[in-house]
Amino acid sequence: MLEKLVLEGEKKLQPIFAQIDEVCFKNSQKIIEAFWAEKVSESDFYGTTGYGLDDIGREKIEKIYARIFKCESALVRNQFISGTHAISTALFALLRPGDTFLSISGKPYDTLDEIIGFKDNPSSLKSFNIKYEQIDLINNDFDYEKIEQRIKQGGIKLVTIQRSKGYEYRESLSIEALDKVITLIKKIDKNIIVMVDNCYCELVSLKEPTEVGADVCIGSLIKNLGGGIASNGAYIVGCKKYIKLCGERLNMPGEGMAVGPSLGANKSILLGLYLAPHAVASALKTGVLASFILERLGYEVEPKYNAQRNDIVTAIKFGRADKLIKFVEGVQKGSAIDAFVTPVASPMPGYNREIIMASGSFTQGSSIELSCDGPVVEPYIAYFQGGLTYEYGKIGLIKALENIIDEENKDMVE
Repeated sequence: MLEKLVLEGEKKLQPIFAQIDEVCFKNSQKIIEAFWAEKVSESDFYGTTGYGLDDIGREKIEKIYARIFKCESALVRNQFISGTHAISTALFALLRPGDTFLSISGKPYDTLDEIIGFKDNPSSLKSFNIKYEQIDLINNDFDYEKIEQRIKQGGIKLVTIQRSKGYEYRESLSIEALDKVITLIKKIDKNIIVMVDNCYCELVSLKEPTEVGADVCIGSLIKNLGGGIASNGAYIVGCKKYIKLCGERLNMPGEGMAVGPSLGANKSILLGLYLAPHAVASALKTGVLASFILERLGYEVEPKYNAQRNDIVTAIKFGRADKLIKFVEGVQKGSAIDAFVTPVASPMPGYNREIIMASGSFTQGSSIELSCDGPVVEPYIAYFQGGLTYEYGKIGLIKALENIIDEENKDMVE
């Protein structure tokens, strides 16, 4: 049955795959043209140690990112541990004691809980008297009326938007929705800083948030733009004055972006970016196929196979803990690394609940490589993403599906 479903799916999904390939081509063109414009050379791979002064390759990488995002400046560093680290750096760089910032996409991802101060931490923004407010989404879109009312009241320094769903069961936010809400915010108060968490969303569309008015845009290099090659790091791009502050927060005032050794990472960052459009396209095709088959098997998924995709994540609502666990175990079985290991739910740094995660990846925690994770709580949702090639993504998906189908057969026998 499964083989038939896969073949049926691949035949039916060809028009969708063709659209993904078209976006991949145009984004590849954008990236190669940025490489040409900055005259990337083999000598740019070598990098620096120590202080990292005069790192020409690092500077070219940041100019390339600024071109891709059509913005003034970029901070692309292997000193960032993760996308969360980059978001934390930006928030502390741009906010001061007494400031208020507003999330208009609901509660941010779990790893920001202690950064914001939802959970007590003496190093949180809250401990510095930086205030947080929140407006939830309604029907998978911004609550424009409440946003307009709150912005008109004044006192908001920064608005933050998380595009991807995190551990929520909702649609991820489109460039079109960002364009509409940023236009609204800037019309009321042009001085408000709009900051977008772009993780999982890069190169899925033809535009990025900075092209529709975002002042700051942030993401991880072990997700889309690292192409499965970059072994760590993150980026912050946007308005020059804000990126300068972020550089000084990451490093130190007075030296900021002028320091930071690349330690041989320039080649992997450049190669990862070069391959990123194809890796993103492969992840999207894997996700589309997953949605198609799981819908046919009776599971609720977000997004549906024929819906617009705004990131590489597919959420699957299993409704039962054992089904969630079996699916995650199956993804691990279909991975290249540690395929023989059985994932178990356990506490993870930055999370307030136990998480089960399959990540048999070459880079620890890489989400552009095939992975699947989720909290083992009702309604037992798996968040499935990645696939460096469509072929490897399909293999991993089949393993995961076999695992839950085997469990169903076992239930029937018992």
